[in-house]
Amino acid sequence: MKGVILAGGSGTRLHPLTRITNKHLLPIYDRPMVTYAIEALVGAGVTELMVVTGGTHAGEFFRLLGNGHEYGIDRLFYAYQEEAGGIAEALGLAERFVDRDRVLVLLADNIFEASLQPPIENFRAQERGARILLSQVEEAEHLRHLGVPVLEEGRVTRIVEKPEDPPSSYAVTGVYLYDDQVWGVLPTLRPSGRGELEITDVNNWYVDQGLMEYDVIEGFWGDAGESIDAYYEVNDFVRGRRR
Repeated sequence: MKGVILAGGSGTRLHPLTRITNKHLLPIYDRPMVTYAIEALVGAGVTELMVVTGGTHAGEFFRLLGNGHEYGIDRLFYAYQEEAGGIAEALGLAERFVDRDRVLVLLADNIFEASLQPPIENFRAQERGARILLSQVEEAEHLRHLGVPVLEEGRVTRIVEKPEDPPSSYAVTGVYLYDDQVWGVLPTLRPSGRGELEITDVNNWYVDQGLMEYDVIEGFWGDAGESIDAYYEVNDFVRGRRR
């Protein structure tokens, strides 16, 4: 299995911090945000990685990570996204790197308390299809800003983006696991209203085929790129854990 860490985007929700750097290079407590994503994958046994980034600060990732060996990475590759065209478009840049293997996609601003190894092992045991990680979120107002699954009899039957009336109390986190069918899905996507190729459309394709599985991840989950408040919430959690 290959790992793809998505670390692009304009980071407008964290302005003015991101006017001077990529948001994934901002510090979370005592080190850059992207290193937590690397630690999560390497700790779960995924050591062939590609970092997809963009913008004017892309070279800083190479300065920080180099060949990746210091972080436990066996092979580290980089890809450059010319414009902010969406998560699904960024994933498409990794097709030759993944080379028909299975792939785990991780948004680099997602911070997890729990290990990603159990859901990865569950995905390895799947014959085919995709898998997402869910986190329980009690506040309906928060769910209105996230992707929320419709759950019926233990199955995901739809994923709704930013629902006014959330259909469940679970959020889709920034971890997506796909088999090689994903490379046939990506070219069929059409831009959304905001002009981007949406990863939710990829996930709903697998849902429609009856090929989507999920795990509910326990413990803390935070999206440090969601807002300034979320960024500092993640910082507070990590600082507390480090102590």
